[in-house]
Amino acid sequence: MDNVTWDLKADKAVKLIKEGKRVDDRALDQYRAIEIKKNISENAEGSALVKLGGTEVVVGVKMVLGEPYPDMPNEGTISVGAELLPLASPVFEFGPPRPESIELARVVDRAVRESKALDFKDLCIEEGEKVWIVFIDLYALNDDGNLFDACSIATLSSLLETRIPKLEDGEIIKDEYSGKLKLSRKPLLCTFSKIAGKIVVDPVLIEEKAHDARFSLATTEDNYMCAFQKGGSGSLTESEIDQCIDTAFKCAKQIRKQL
Repeated sequence: MDNVTWDLKADKAVKLIKEGKRVDDRALDQYRAIEIKKNISENAEGSALVKLGGTEVVVGVKMVLGEPYPDMPNEGTISVGAELLPLASPVFEFGPPRPESIELARVVDRAVRESKALDFKDLCIEEGEKVWIVFIDLYALNDDGNLFDACSIATLSSLLETRIPKLEDGEIIKDEYSGKLKLSRKPLLCTFSKIAGKIVVDPVLIEEKAHDARFSLATTEDNYMCAFQKGGSGSLTESEIDQCIDTAFKCAKQIRKQL
């Protein structure tokens, strides 16, 4: 889509927002329909495909044996990576990681890590020698806006289904498992766009093109806020941030019911 067409569509989105409407007729604080398919990969320890409206992502979790960090000899860890596949958008290309993919991975990582959903000490096999590293791979299949929340939902869904490989003499036994990964919290990101002075949740792609600012925050079911991320050149007032926080807790509660 050329720049002129994008500008025209963005102008339409701004006009509608000013009237309290959206391009897809949702309320300002309403998410798109969410579809979740679990365990879509035979080779992953946990996986999910999530459709958030027209946005579609796949997340896979792989448990890999590794050495602990020297300063945390009795703790495993997580490693999150994101790929914006060219099939997801005309602007995505093969090559080195784009700044957008790095940001996406870091925000999803922070939501899981800072929520303390995983006790990294539970991932220790032999102190100072061997631990589990939980690799979380995010793949964008179609970008119609808000990859942050789509990947967050798919990540949580995958982690909830993740099985721990069985070990024998320090080696992984193929296709055998010793149990499921334990999660003490269920963190979810909620992302907002500020457009024409109004806050909308779960922006579609054309709303992202029109926004002045983006704000994402991760919450848990026990009213804990564990991660924030601000994007765009615009700013948000204290009352707008409070509005985002209230909406995030409300929306995340509804999304968790699907998980």
